[in-house]
Amino acid sequence: MNLLLDTHSLLWVYWNDPKLSTTAAQLVTDPTNRVLVSPASYWEIAIKIKTSKLVLRESFLDFVRHAILDNGFAILPIEPAHCDQLTTLPFHHKDPFDRLLVAQTLAEDIPILSIDPILDAYGIQRLW
Repeated sequence: MNLLLDTHSLLWVYWNDPKLSTTAAQLVTDPTNRVLVSPASYWEIAIKIKTSKLVLRESFLDFVRHAILDNGFAILPIEPAHCDQLTTLPFHHKDPFDRLLVAQTLAEDIPILSIDPILDAYGIQRLW
């Protein structure tokens, strides 16, 4: 199964954070699943670093290499079809990064790994 990580899920997987649910951890480590990361997530992380809302113990590029690439996660490019979803997507969620993640899950018809229950309003499959 293909599944998209929400930004917090990516961080919690990398940090082995206990906030990551058992189900989420199992889905990420299941070798039959293809774990995807949106550029929106590492873009959001870069902005959080700049605004001092997030501090990493390594450079941003090292983080990307270790958290995404070394874990075997794939990058899901932002495609025009994903942005097309944004033209009609209701404003249940105001965060532009989360909205783009929702648009990607809708366009790709894949679940998202997220703790955020607001995403359920979009009728997407949210796993946690």
